Amino acid sequence: MPRLVRLYTASVATGVVLAMLFTGLLVWLDVAGLRRLVLGSTSGWLGAGLLVFFNAIVFGGVQFAIAVMRLADAPPPRGGQRRPTRAAAYPPRVIPATVAAPARRR
Repeated sequence: MPRLVRLYTASVATGVVLAMLFTGLLVWLDVAGLRRLVLGSTSGWLGAGLLVFFNAIVFGGVQFAIAVMRLADAPPPRGGQRRPTRAAAYPPRVIPATVAAPARRR
């Protein structure tokens, strides 16, 4: 699996865990009467699930953004083969192009 995909899935998993903790804390502390809404309704589980889902999107995105920004602090890769890159092996050439222009009006 590519490194960036592993980084993204780890960030999403962290976001889901944080969202579950955050939603559980909201329900436990009864913020804005949320506990009564979730536990007192027959479809309260749907609201709690959506709250977890949307918070997971936000927290996962934040975790991924932080991880990507921290990649800039990583040392550059070392070693490898010292072959010239494709751009250095084939230098650019200037090729003239002719374009037919319409006749000018006077």
